[in-house]
Amino acid sequence: MTSTAYKTMWTAGRVAVAVVLAAPLLWAAWASLQPIDRIFAGPMAPTPAVDGLQWSNYREAVTRLPFLRFLLNSCIITVATTIGTVFTSSLAGFAFARLRWRGRDVCFVLTLATMMLPAQVLLIPQFLIFEHLGWVNTYKPLIVPSWLGGSAFFIFLFRQFFRSVPQSFEDAARLDGTTHWQLYWHVMLPISRPVIGAVAALSAVYHWQEFLAPLVYLSDFNTYPVSVGLRMYQAMEGSWANLIMAASLVALVPPLLVVALAQRYLMRSIGAPKGG
Repeated sequence: MTSTAYKTMWTAGRVAVAVVLAAPLLWAAWASLQPIDRIFAGPMAPTPAVDGLQWSNYREAVTRLPFLRFLLNSCIITVATTIGTVFTSSLAGFAFARLRWRGRDVCFVLTLATMMLPAQVLLIPQFLIFEHLGWVNTYKPLIVPSWLGGSAFFIFLFRQFFRSVPQSFEDAARLDGTTHWQLYWHVMLPISRPVIGAVAALSAVYHWQEFLAPLVYLSDFNTYPVSVGLRMYQAMEGSWANLIMAASLVALVPPLLVVALAQRYLMRSIGAPKGG
Protein backbone atom coordinates (compact mmCIF):
# COMPACT_ATOMS: atom_id res chain seq x y z
CA MET A 1 0.00 0.00 0.00
CA THR A 2 1.41 3.36 -1.00
CA SER A 3 1.86 6.23 1.41
CA THR A 4 -0.80 8.29 -0.37
CA ALA A 5 -3.38 5.51 -0.21
CA TYR A 6 -2.64 4.97 3.48
CA LYS A 7 -3.10 8.66 4.26
CA THR A 8 -6.34 8.73 2.27
CA MET A 9 -7.74 5.73 4.16
CA TRP A 10 -6.63 7.19 7.49
CA THR A 11 -8.31 10.52 6.72
CA ALA A 12 -11.50 8.80 5.53
CA GLY A 13 -11.58 6.72 8.71
CA ARG A 14 -11.24 9.77 10.92
CA VAL A 15 -13.98 11.58 9.01
CA ALA A 16 -16.28 8.57 9.37
CA VAL A 17 -15.66 8.41 13.13
CA ALA A 18 -16.26 12.15 13.45
CA VAL A 19 -19.57 11.86 11.57
CA VAL A 20 -20.73 8.99 13.79
CA LEU A 21 -19.81 10.87 16.96
CA ALA A 22 -21.39 14.11 15.78
CA ALA A 23 -24.63 12.54 14.53
CA PRO A 24 -26.50 12.66 17.89
CA LEU A 25 -25.49 16.28 18.44
CA LEU A 26 -26.55 17.23 14.92
CA TRP A 27 -29.90 15.52 15.40
CA ALA A 28 -30.39 17.34 18.71
CA ALA A 29 -29.64 20.67 17.03
CA TRP A 30 -32.11 19.84 14.25
CA ALA A 31 -34.81 18.70 16.69
CA SER A 32 -34.43 21.82 18.83
CA LEU A 33 -35.56 23.98 15.88
CA GLN A 34 -38.54 21.88 14.78
CA PRO A 35 -42.21 21.98 15.73
CA ILE A 36 -43.17 19.08 17.93
CA ASP A 37 -45.32 17.41 15.26
CA ARG A 38 -42.36 17.34 12.85
CA ILE A 39 -40.21 15.34 15.30
CA PHE A 40 -42.82 12.63 15.76
CA ALA A 41 -43.82 12.58 12.09
CA GLY A 42 -41.10 10.07 11.21
CA PRO A 43 -37.95 10.24 9.09
CA MET A 44 -39.90 10.31 5.80
CA ALA A 45 -41.73 13.54 6.64
CA PRO A 46 -40.65 16.58 4.59
CA THR A 47 -38.07 18.80 6.27
CA PRO A 48 -39.12 22.46 6.52
CA ALA A 49 -36.98 25.14 4.96
CA VAL A 50 -34.68 27.37 6.99
CA ASP A 51 -37.46 29.94 7.26
CA GLY A 52 -39.59 27.33 8.99
CA LEU A 53 -37.13 26.72 11.80
CA GLN A 54 -38.53 27.69 15.20
CA TRP A 55 -35.81 29.67 16.93
CA SER A 56 -38.37 30.59 19.57
CA ASN A 57 -37.98 27.06 20.96
CA TYR A 58 -34.83 28.22 22.76
CA ARG A 59 -36.59 31.14 24.40
CA GLU A 60 -39.45 28.92 25.48
CA ALA A 61 -37.05 26.23 26.72
CA VAL A 62 -35.32 28.55 29.18
CA THR A 63 -38.50 30.25 30.38
CA ARG A 64 -40.99 27.41 30.79
CA LEU A 65 -38.94 26.31 33.80
CA PRO A 66 -36.40 28.48 35.69
CA PHE A 67 -33.64 27.05 33.54
CA LEU A 68 -31.40 30.10 33.87
CA ARG A 69 -31.57 29.57 37.62
CA PHE A 70 -30.48 25.96 37.10
CA LEU A 71 -27.53 27.19 35.04
CA LEU A 72 -26.53 29.66 37.75
CA ASN A 73 -26.72 26.94 40.41
CA SER A 74 -24.49 24.69 38.30
CA CYS A 75 -22.00 27.52 37.83
CA ILE A 76 -21.81 28.10 41.60
CA ILE A 77 -21.30 24.42 42.36
CA THR A 78 -18.84 23.86 39.52
CA VAL A 79 -16.64 26.88 40.27
CA ALA A 80 -16.50 26.13 44.00
CA THR A 81 -15.73 22.44 43.55
CA THR A 82 -13.17 23.03 40.81
CA ILE A 83 -11.22 25.54 42.89
CA GLY A 84 -11.29 23.22 45.88
CA THR A 85 -10.28 20.21 43.83
CA VAL A 86 -7.30 21.93 42.21
CA PHE A 87 -6.09 23.46 45.47
CA THR A 88 -6.39 20.48 47.79
CA SER A 89 -5.39 17.86 45.20
CA SER A 90 -2.24 19.81 44.39
CA LEU A 91 -1.47 20.16 48.10
CA ALA A 92 -1.88 16.43 48.66
CA GLY A 93 0.11 15.62 45.54
CA PHE A 94 2.91 17.92 46.70
CA ALA A 95 2.98 16.25 50.12
CA PHE A 96 3.17 12.78 48.57
CA ALA A 97 5.81 13.78 46.03
CA ARG A 98 8.23 16.20 47.71
CA LEU A 99 7.86 15.76 51.47
CA ARG A 100 9.27 12.90 53.49
CA TRP A 101 7.16 11.66 56.37
CA ARG A 102 6.45 8.36 58.04
CA GLY A 103 3.73 6.29 56.40
CA ARG A 104 3.73 8.37 53.20
CA ASP A 105 3.75 5.40 50.81
CA VAL A 106 1.10 3.54 52.78
CA CYS A 107 -1.17 6.56 52.78
CA PHE A 108 -0.67 6.99 49.05
CA VAL A 109 -1.61 3.35 48.39
CA LEU A 110 -4.73 3.78 50.52
CA THR A 111 -5.58 6.93 48.59
CA LEU A 112 -5.33 5.09 45.29
CA ALA A 113 -7.40 2.23 46.73
CA THR A 114 -10.35 4.59 47.15
CA MET A 115 -10.64 4.75 43.36
CA MET A 116 -11.70 1.10 43.38
CA LEU A 117 -14.75 1.83 45.55
CA PRO A 118 -17.92 2.56 43.57
CA ALA A 119 -19.53 5.84 44.56
CA GLN A 120 -22.82 4.03 45.20
CA VAL A 121 -21.21 2.03 48.02
CA LEU A 122 -20.46 5.22 49.95
CA LEU A 123 -23.75 6.94 49.17
CA ILE A 124 -25.70 5.84 52.28
CA PRO A 125 -22.87 6.39 54.83
CA GLN A 126 -22.14 9.82 53.37
CA PHE A 127 -25.82 10.73 53.42
CA LEU A 128 -26.11 9.77 57.08
CA ILE A 129 -23.05 11.87 57.93
CA PHE A 130 -24.30 14.91 56.05
CA GLU A 131 -27.78 14.50 57.51
CA HIS A 132 -26.28 14.43 61.02
CA LEU A 133 -24.38 17.62 60.22
CA GLY A 134 -27.55 19.27 58.94
CA TRP A 135 -26.14 19.75 55.44
CA VAL A 136 -28.92 18.03 53.49
CA ASN A 137 -30.70 20.36 51.05
CA THR A 138 -27.64 22.62 50.91
CA TYR A 139 -24.67 22.79 48.59
CA LYS A 140 -22.24 21.72 51.32
CA PRO A 141 -22.36 17.96 50.54
CA LEU A 142 -21.54 18.81 46.92
CA ILE A 143 -18.76 21.34 47.59
CA VAL A 144 -17.04 20.51 50.90
CA PRO A 145 -15.65 17.06 49.84
CA SER A 146 -13.83 18.79 46.98
CA TRP A 147 -11.98 20.89 49.56
CA LEU A 148 -10.82 17.78 51.44
CA GLY A 149 -8.48 16.32 48.84
CA GLY A 150 -10.71 16.38 45.79
CA SER A 151 -10.15 13.13 43.94
CA ALA A 152 -7.60 10.34 44.30
CA PHE A 153 -7.06 10.39 40.55
CA PHE A 154 -6.25 14.11 40.56
CA ILE A 155 -3.94 13.65 43.56
CA PHE A 156 -2.15 10.97 41.55
CA LEU A 157 -1.75 13.33 38.58
CA PHE A 158 -0.27 16.08 40.72
CA ARG A 159 2.01 13.65 42.55
CA GLN A 160 3.39 12.27 39.29
CA PHE A 161 4.01 15.75 37.95
CA PHE A 162 5.72 17.00 41.11
CA ARG A 163 7.87 13.87 41.27
CA SER A 164 9.15 14.56 37.76
CA VAL A 165 10.24 18.12 38.58
CA PRO A 166 14.06 18.19 38.65
CA GLN A 167 15.55 18.16 42.15
CA SER A 168 17.59 21.24 41.25
CA PHE A 169 14.41 23.34 41.37
CA GLU A 170 13.83 22.36 44.98
CA ASP A 171 17.50 22.63 45.96
CA ALA A 172 17.73 26.16 44.62
CA ALA A 173 14.62 27.15 46.54
CA ARG A 174 15.89 25.53 49.75
CA LEU A 175 19.13 27.51 49.48
CA ASP A 176 17.03 30.68 49.55
CA GLY A 177 15.46 29.51 52.80
CA THR A 178 11.98 28.73 51.51
CA THR A 179 9.52 26.85 53.68
CA HIS A 180 7.41 23.92 52.51
CA TRP A 181 4.50 26.26 51.81
CA GLN A 182 6.67 28.70 49.89
CA LEU A 183 8.14 25.83 47.86
CA TYR A 184 4.65 24.67 46.96
CA TRP A 185 3.14 28.08 46.27
CA HIS A 186 6.00 29.95 44.60
CA VAL A 187 7.92 27.14 42.87
CA MET A 188 5.74 24.10 42.20
CA LEU A 189 2.39 25.69 41.32
CA PRO A 190 3.73 28.19 38.75
CA ILE A 191 5.40 25.41 36.74
CA SER A 192 2.43 23.05 37.00
CA ARG A 193 0.06 24.99 34.74
CA PRO A 194 -0.43 22.03 32.35
CA VAL A 195 -1.67 19.68 35.06
CA ILE A 196 -3.67 22.46 36.72
CA GLY A 197 -5.43 23.17 33.44
CA ALA A 198 -6.14 19.49 32.83
CA VAL A 199 -7.42 18.86 36.35
CA ALA A 200 -9.54 22.02 36.34
CA ALA A 201 -11.14 21.09 33.02
CA LEU A 202 -11.84 17.48 33.98
CA SER A 203 -13.21 18.52 37.38
CA ALA A 204 -15.42 21.25 35.91
CA VAL A 205 -16.94 18.96 33.29
CA TYR A 206 -17.51 16.19 35.85
CA HIS A 207 -19.23 18.43 38.40
CA TRP A 208 -21.26 20.21 35.74
CA GLN A 209 -22.86 16.96 34.60
CA GLU A 210 -23.01 15.23 38.01
CA PHE A 211 -26.52 13.98 38.56
CA LEU A 212 -26.72 11.48 41.43
CA ALA A 213 -25.36 13.60 44.30
CA PRO A 214 -27.53 16.68 43.61
CA LEU A 215 -30.55 14.43 43.19
CA VAL A 216 -29.91 12.83 46.60
CA TYR A 217 -28.99 15.89 48.65
CA LEU A 218 -31.13 18.65 47.13
CA SER A 219 -34.89 18.82 47.47
CA ASP A 220 -35.59 22.51 46.88
CA PHE A 221 -36.57 23.12 43.26
CA ASN A 222 -34.73 26.45 43.18
CA THR A 223 -31.42 24.85 44.20
CA TYR A 224 -31.31 22.26 41.42
CA PRO A 225 -28.31 22.33 39.07
CA VAL A 226 -28.79 21.97 35.35
CA SER A 227 -28.28 18.19 35.41
CA VAL A 228 -31.27 17.66 37.70
CA GLY A 229 -33.13 20.54 36.08
CA LEU A 230 -33.00 18.79 32.73
CA ARG A 231 -34.47 15.66 34.28
CA MET A 232 -37.24 17.67 35.90
CA TYR A 233 -37.88 19.36 32.59
CA GLN A 234 -38.23 15.97 30.95
CA ALA A 235 -40.53 14.73 33.70
CA MET A 236 -42.79 17.78 33.53
CA GLU A 237 -42.62 18.41 29.78
CA GLY A 238 -41.85 14.93 28.52
CA SER A 239 -43.85 15.25 25.30
CA TRP A 240 -42.03 18.40 24.19
CA ALA A 241 -38.91 16.79 22.75
CA ASN A 242 -37.97 19.92 20.80
CA LEU A 243 -37.81 22.03 23.97
CA ILE A 244 -35.83 19.36 25.80
CA MET A 245 -33.28 19.28 22.99
CA ALA A 246 -33.03 23.08 23.04
CA ALA A 247 -32.49 23.14 26.80
CA SER A 248 -29.92 20.36 26.54
CA LEU A 249 -27.91 22.27 23.93
CA VAL A 250 -27.97 25.40 26.10
CA ALA A 251 -26.65 23.33 29.01
CA LEU A 252 -23.93 21.92 26.76
CA VAL A 253 -22.37 25.31 25.99
CA PRO A 254 -20.44 25.90 29.29
CA PRO A 255 -18.59 22.54 29.33
CA LEU A 256 -17.77 22.94 25.64
CA LEU A 257 -16.22 26.32 26.38
CA VAL A 258 -14.21 24.83 29.24
CA VAL A 259 -12.88 22.03 27.04
CA ALA A 260 -12.07 24.49 24.24
CA LEU A 261 -10.14 26.77 26.60
CA ALA A 262 -8.26 23.88 28.23
CA GLN A 263 -7.65 21.91 25.05
CA ARG A 264 -3.94 22.61 24.90
CA TYR A 265 -3.54 21.39 28.49
CA LEU A 266 -5.62 18.29 27.86
CA MET A 267 -3.75 17.41 24.69
CA ARG A 268 -0.27 17.98 26.04
CA SER A 269 1.44 15.24 27.96
CA ILE A 270 1.71 16.03 31.63
CA GLY A 271 5.39 16.36 32.36
CA ALA A 272 7.79 18.56 34.25
CA PRO A 273 9.85 21.26 32.60
CA LYS A 274 13.22 20.18 31.37
CA GLY A 275 16.28 21.45 33.05
CA GLY A 276 18.54 20.95 36.00
